[in-house]
Amino acid sequence: MPRMLFRRVPTIDECYTDDIVCFVEANEQFKRDRMVDNEVLSILRQRHHDCILYEGHDHKEKCASIKEQYDKAAENWFIKCIIVEQHSTVILNLGVYGDVKAAYMKQKHRLLWERRYGPVGTGMKNPME
Repeated sequence: MPRMLFRRVPTIDECYTDDIVCFVEANEQFKRDRMVDNEVLSILRQRHHDCILYEGHDHKEKCASIKEQYDKAAENWFIKCIIVEQHSTVILNLGVYGDVKAAYMKQKHRLLWERRYGPVGTGMKNPME
């Protein structure tokens, strides 16, 4: 099967608000990047599973580095590909209809949250302290 090579296009934050072509290209790039991230995560998951089967009872010590790599990749995937609705507190997957604009807004909101309250998952701290 022939390999398809795509050039990197500007990201959504580099597009003008009225540039529809730039938005579509950025959205397609985002979808390709998400497919690559999904495959990387799948490969790491399979490596960890294979290590567990190969090592048997000693897998906790011998497969620890593979497990760490997988956990870090999974965390990064969830940060990028999952949206948390703040008002209804429902976790939604970006899914098929997720686009680059929604992911960019999620990233912006996450950065603002971390600036005010610290890393996500550590609990809400009082911003006045």
